[in-house]
Amino acid sequence: MLADSDTRWKWGALTAHRLAPGARLDGFLLRGRATPTRRQLTEVGVRADALREVTAAEFTAAAGRPPYDVVLLACVGGTVQAMLHAHARAWTGAERRPVVVTGYVGVVYEKLADGLLLRHGADVVLANSRHDAERFRAVYEGVGAPADGVTECALPFLGGRPYEPAPREVRPYTVVFAAQPSVPESRADRLYLLRRAAGHARAHPGRDVLIKLRSKPGEHTTHIEEHPYQKLATRLPGGLPANCRLVYGNMGAVLDRTDLLVTVSSTAALEALHRAVPTAVLTDLGIRERLGNHHFLGSGCLTSWDHLDAGRLPKAEPEWLARQGVAADRPYERAFDAARRRVADLVARDRLPPPSPYYTPETAPGYLPAVLARHGFAPDGRPLPGRAAPPPGRSALRRAGRDVLRGAARGAYRHGVQRVAPVIRRMGEL
Repeated sequence: MLADSDTRWKWGALTAHRLAPGARLDGFLLRGRATPTRRQLTEVGVRADALREVTAAEFTAAAGRPPYDVVLLACVGGTVQAMLHAHARAWTGAERRPVVVTGYVGVVYEKLADGLLLRHGADVVLANSRHDAERFRAVYEGVGAPADGVTECALPFLGGRPYEPAPREVRPYTVVFAAQPSVPESRADRLYLLRRAAGHARAHPGRDVLIKLRSKPGEHTTHIEEHPYQKLATRLPGGLPANCRLVYGNMGAVLDRTDLLVTVSSTAALEALHRAVPTAVLTDLGIRERLGNHHFLGSGCLTSWDHLDAGRLPKAEPEWLARQGVAADRPYERAFDAARRRVADLVARDRLPPPSPYYTPETAPGYLPAVLARHGFAPDGRPLPGRAAPPPGRSALRRAGRDVLRGAARGAYRHGVQRVAPVIRRMGEL
């Protein structure tokens, strides 16, 4: 399984265990700006039998040895497309090849056509709900591409015990604001949300208000976070009240003590809704595609901090939940049955044709070469000069030295994004 961030590691590893319970899982982390730290991987709570950080070319070489049955690509669309072309070339003439599986880590609210067509060519494209499966097939059929690989399942990290209010003598009523790295993006909007969470805590001193963060300073997730809430909290007038604090940890564990989940559009909302935790999707900053909260139209969850401060809780619509695969019309444990059957059927075949993506040098000559080049491959899937996988015998000392340099480079990049870039932008606005 190849993953390029902490959230995709979580989705990929859990999906792998759902598709093939008890199978060996070899994890590969794609080297880049969002490569998760050990702490982030530990927080996810999913372990692999082996774990290695690789380049795209190194993964292409590794995917053929040992002969894996399934390769799961838990990456952004461009990376999936590059791997499909690279593997199609690498596996040419092979007696057997792995089954290639990919999908999305959560709500698909932007770049639907772009992301899907970059994933086309995988043997299985997982859709997390009936709603997504219908949309995915419509996109593929709309360009005349085969849609038989689209397979409905569910988000692999749903679960946990159903919500039951705890007596106040056991713990305070707990409100959790699930923050996102890039939604919203602006400093002013993020300060507004932080101020409203703190204001809710002041208005309800008997409640605990937890601001659930995805990463600690210096760590990166799928998206760049230019204005970390940790930094903004230090500049909040009056600071955070005693009953409002920043927390980290596995979202499932946080939901175990949550009475109300508040977010702009985080996938955490689906986790909460699956467990029947009251869930609020904020409209304070508008209902906009850029925020992703438009995905929750019809859910019954859209509301504002003003309504929450006044004690008005949203109530989820059962029909919407069913279409989103959250409160499915069959037991959650059965949600992966179709995907398991399809993967098992493909693995059992004597021979599979090479991956055949919709994008080729003929269908997208002005787009595909740049996508592949970003990952070190030529239009025919061949590694570009200087980007091929190093020989297996490279010394451990040299490898360790390169790892230290890469770590320093990533740290400098993160410092530049979070500290230097905002200062330069402010200077430009003077």
